Amino acid sequence: MAHHNGPRKKTRYKFKKDLRKRGLPPVTSVIQHFEIGDRVHVVCEPSIQKGMPHRRFHGKTGTVIGRRGRAWLLTIRDGDADKTVISRPQHLKAQK
Repeated sequence: MAHHNGPRKKTRYKFKKDLRKRGLPPVTSVIQHFEIGDRVHVVCEPSIQKGMPHRRFHGKTGTVIGRRGRAWLLTIRDGDADKTVISRPQHLKAQK
């Protein structure tokens, strides 16, 4: 039997959307703009796979440190280490 260790393993319930929220999100989620130093929540949008951060960072909060193409660079505390995460804006929500 083959060993399956893809990037979306163990995400059956974590990346599941509510019944009435299925489908693509609004365009405003794509054109979000953040300033360097802003705090953002990583909430993976399962209907858009491109630019999705690793499942380990789903639900975490990080700080914007820059831009890379269409994606944003974040720094997130993971245990004792600071990790740099690259994520597209569809998977980010500004902290209020």
